[in-house]
Amino acid sequence: MSLTIHPINGIPEITEGEDLGALIGEACARNECGLIEGDVLVVTQKIVSKAEGAMADIDPSDPLSHKPIVEREAVRILRRRGDLIITETKHGFICANAGIDLSNVSRGRAALLPEDSDRSARRIVERIRHEQSVSVGVIISDTFGRPWRRGVTDVAIGCAGISAVVDLRGTEDALGRELMVTEVCVADELAAAADLVCGKAEGIPVALIRGVDSSWLRKSSIREEVIRDAADDLFR
Repeated sequence: MSLTIHPINGIPEITEGEDLGALIGEACARNECGLIEGDVLVVTQKIVSKAEGAMADIDPSDPLSHKPIVEREAVRILRRRGDLIITETKHGFICANAGIDLSNVSRGRAALLPEDSDRSARRIVERIRHEQSVSVGVIISDTFGRPWRRGVTDVAIGCAGISAVVDLRGTEDALGRELMVTEVCVADELAAAADLVCGKAEGIPVALIRGVDSSWLRKSSIREEVIRDAADDLFR
């Protein structure tokens, strides 16, 4: 399997109420890569939050004015160190500051996580299917840090039409040994790959990935497949 990843240029600044599925579909049509059956679109959380109105006003003169919003959005505070708060969100994500983000938004505004990113992804899938008569997968991505590792990477916080996790248990490795525990979070891998062409400051909020295994194209959910139950989590 080989993949190609294309940045989708020409998506305008998003405001509340915009039809993301239509805008993304139109932008893909204008780009050289176009849009074909089986493509996967990785859409950054920021434009989803803007379109859905998941935004809050903050004091632009106070660098800590978003902290009350963090406290409100978190269901659990795991750690505090200085201004940094590690939280659990209502979605089940463990992340800094409940996912509240001030980058790539207007001064005096903060972006919250979408209410239900799986639902957001489904809406985009359905709109593109209706408008362009093609079935695609959609991943909603966001930037997270990782415990015990420096640096950030993009991960999937919502998906539709593309597997969140591919279960390889029961298959064989290259030497014929049965895999007993291997489950691959391909949604996270695709989200991270897409960020390589979108970047953090280039103003490209969508990437198209072409060539994914057709067996990955199915109904799925980050909430149901990726978020580990507390009873199965060795760290809780």
